[in-house]
Amino acid sequence: MSSILPDEAVFADFRRQCLSTDNWVNKYDSNGMQVWVEVPAKKENRGSKIHKIKCKIVIRDVSAATMYDVLHDNQYRRDWDPNMEDSYDIARLSANADVGYYSWRCLKPLKKRDVLTLRSWKVTDDEYVIVNFSVKHPKYPPTSKFVRAVSILTGYFIKATGPTSCIFTYLSQADPKGLIPKVVVNTATQMLAPKVMKCVHKAGQDYSAWKENNSPQHKPWLHPDQNTLPMMDPAELSIQRSDSLEDVDTCTKEEGQDGEDSP
Repeated sequence: MSSILPDEAVFADFRRQCLSTDNWVNKYDSNGMQVWVEVPAKKENRGSKIHKIKCKIVIRDVSAATMYDVLHDNQYRRDWDPNMEDSYDIARLSANADVGYYSWRCLKPLKKRDVLTLRSWKVTDDEYVIVNFSVKHPKYPPTSKFVRAVSILTGYFIKATGPTSCIFTYLSQADPKGLIPKVVVNTATQMLAPKVMKCVHKAGQDYSAWKENNSPQHKPWLHPDQNTLPMMDPAELSIQRSDSLEDVDTCTKEEGQDGEDSP
């Protein structure tokens, strides 16, 4: 039985997708930021109708290493992510993989969403890659409070271009589930992507000052010996398929919250 953990081929293919323009259509191009949507091959049309989206931004004032830290630092996300409801790491799967939980508020009157993902990362001299996809964990099933969303493939590719500059790419194919037409999901994602990327960029600009006052030496994503999460056998997890979850979306005034799509 093959491991659920991403191997070198997964990272290589994700990197290829981030760098490729073949079968991608540009939907937005302004001030160093681009949004692309993949045009699937005909043989893939039978699958999910959720578009794969790619957002790329040229960052001239934050290093690749700092942007990478921002994505990993769960404590800092509570400061910069306005849509986050809750987020926490659950367990380690290996030196470069873990499983975690994230929930967020959606635009009214939609119900809040949550997602459970396996995340894995790889660092080379000047490149940083993080990928995640939804999994099922025996102790964290969907609840009535949230609509369980599905990350089919989501991740980041950061390429250093200088000591304090980088190209930051976000690629995602995710199904928010619920009773939302796929065309609405695709359109909204394209519109919100630039705003989300600007928010992440701003978080990168502010991270160093924040980190100085918040356990500056604690970076378990770089130093595995600092990681205190319990170990978990990856075999206990299984991939969460979108079609195995109900499309239920209870839209009530009480449950509706302001929010947007989240990276």
